[in-house]
Amino acid sequence: MRHQVAGYKLNRSKSARIALRRTLIKQFFEHGRIQTTEAKAAAIRGEAERMITIARRTKDAADAKKVHARRLVISKLGDNQVVAKLFDEIAPRFENRNGGYTRVLKLGPRKGDSAEMVLLELVEE
Repeated sequence: MRHQVAGYKLNRSKSARIALRRTLIKQFFEHGRIQTTEAKAAAIRGEAERMITIARRTKDAADAKKVHARRLVISKLGDNQVVAKLFDEIAPRFENRNGGYTRVLKLGPRKGDSAEMVLLELVEE
């Protein structure tokens, strides 16, 4: 039984899961939207929203807290350029928003294997 076990396995080993999440979140922040399966979108959506919240809350923080927040996000993503874009471009857009930074639009089944496809995108408000 999987009682109280959080997260999605996605039929991968732990290292492959971490690499997949890291890649998907990086692509999501680079392009603002990605087309993926419903399970993968659900697996990364919460983590991406938490990163946006961390970036958004450091706007008026002290320098030490800003550095700490960037290091937290870099530890998850491993890419300084994406982190810079997140903190400098994406987070200021959601300055007055308390959550719900992403939207999931269903696209229907994929032709090859009928996997349910979705479009995960940043909300533009």
